[in-house]
Amino acid sequence: MRCTLKYGRQGLVVDLPDSWDVTVVSRPAMPGVVDPAAAVRHALESPAGADDLAREARGARAACIMICDLTRPVPNRLILRPLIERLLAAGLPPKAVTVLVATGLHRPCPPEELAEIVGDPWVPEHAVIANHLARDAASHVRLGTTTQGVPVSIDRRVVEADVRVAVGLVEPHFMAGWSGGRKLVLPGCAHADTIMAFHSARMLGHLRAGTCLLDGNPLHLAQMEALGMVGRTLAVSVVINDDRRLAFASYGSAEESFSAAVRFAEPLVRVGVPASFPVVLTSAAGYPLDSTWYQAVKGACAGAPILSPGGDLFLAAICSEGFGSQDFRAAQERLLRLGKERFRAEAAARERAEIDEWETVMLLKALDAGTVHLYSEGLPVAERALTAAAPVTDLVGSLRAAVERSGSRSVAVIPEGPYAAPFVEPGAG
Repeated sequence: MRCTLKYGRQGLVVDLPDSWDVTVVSRPAMPGVVDPAAAVRHALESPAGADDLAREARGARAACIMICDLTRPVPNRLILRPLIERLLAAGLPPKAVTVLVATGLHRPCPPEELAEIVGDPWVPEHAVIANHLARDAASHVRLGTTTQGVPVSIDRRVVEADVRVAVGLVEPHFMAGWSGGRKLVLPGCAHADTIMAFHSARMLGHLRAGTCLLDGNPLHLAQMEALGMVGRTLAVSVVINDDRRLAFASYGSAEESFSAAVRFAEPLVRVGVPASFPVVLTSAAGYPLDSTWYQAVKGACAGAPILSPGGDLFLAAICSEGFGSQDFRAAQERLLRLGKERFRAEAAARERAEIDEWETVMLLKALDAGTVHLYSEGLPVAERALTAAAPVTDLVGSLRAAVERSGSRSVAVIPEGPYAAPFVEPGAG
C-alpha cells in the first residue's frame, strides 16, 4: 500500500507491504471554497457579534491587526488587504494601522519571512508591519491576573489600539484545544512572564489540556480571561483543507468568529477509530509545521491518542531548519540528563515554565504512550540524540521490525499529522 505523508514541501511516499492491515486515518474530505477572495468578502460583510469593520473603526486613532508567524499557513494574502482597506475607509491613515506578527516567544521574523507571511506587497505600503517582542517589558501593559494565577501583560500596540483584529487559523491544538482567535493575544502577543506562566507544567498536565478540548481546558479559560482584560477584539477565523485551500472564513467578535470556525471544523478533523494500534506512523503536517523539531513534537502528540500502550510511534518530520531554539535544546538536554520522572517533577514544581520547556512537557505525553521513532532528513545527526526519539534512517525497514515485534499486522497511518485529531471510539467505522 502506498501512502503519502505531509513532509517538508514535497511530501514523503512510503510503500507498505500489502499483507499489513493498514488504516489510513484522514479527516473527511474538506473541499476548498470555489472563490476564496469572495468567501473572505462575504465573511467581512456578514459579521457575527460585530458591526461592519469600517463602522467599527469610525473615529478610531489606531488599529492593530494580529497575524500568525510562519508556523501557521494562514492565507493572509486574501485577508489583510480587505481589512486594511476598510480601516483606511474609516479615516485611519496607513501609519496608524499596525500589522503585528504574534510571535509569542518565537524569534522575530526577518524581512523575507514577513513578506511571505503577509503575502501581498500592497499591505506594507498601506500599514506598518512589526514583530511582537515578548522579552521587551517596556512594550507591554500589565492588565491583571487570571483565576489560574497567570499574570496578563499584553503588547502595548494591542492594548492601546482602538480597533483590534485577530487573523488566525482554527485547527486542532495539542494544548489549548484549538488554535486561532484568542490564541493571537495569549500567547501570541503576551509578555514572556505571561507566556511562561501560561505554559506551566501544572497547566499542561491538566487532563483537559489537549487536542480539540475547550470545556474545562485551563489554557483556553486563561485565554478567554485575557481576551476580556484586553477589551473588545474582532477576528477573522479561517479553516483550510489538506491542500491548504480556504474552506471556511468567519468575521465578527473574537468569541463568535472563533466559535463558528470550531463548529465548522470539528466534525471534519476529529476522526474516530474503533481500537488503538500497536504501530502508528504519523507526520508533522509538512511545511511549515515540520521545519523544526520544536514544532514537529505536535506530530508525535497527534499519534499518541491511538497508540496501544507501549507501542511504536513513528514520526516523519523533515526539520529543515534544525532543532529549534536554544531554550528548547536546554530543556531536551535536561530531559535526557534527569530522565522523565525527575524532569516532570522539577517542571511541575515551577509556577513559571522555563522558556520552551513546555514543548518537552508535551513530548512526555507521547513518550509515556510508547517508543517514539523519528525519521528526519534535515536534522543533523548530532542533534537527533537530543530529540529523545529513536532515530530512523530506513523508515520502512524500521516499521517492519516494529510490526514483527508487535505480533500484529495492524498499522495506523496519519498522513496529515496534527491537522487530523484521531481518537479511540469503540464501534467507529
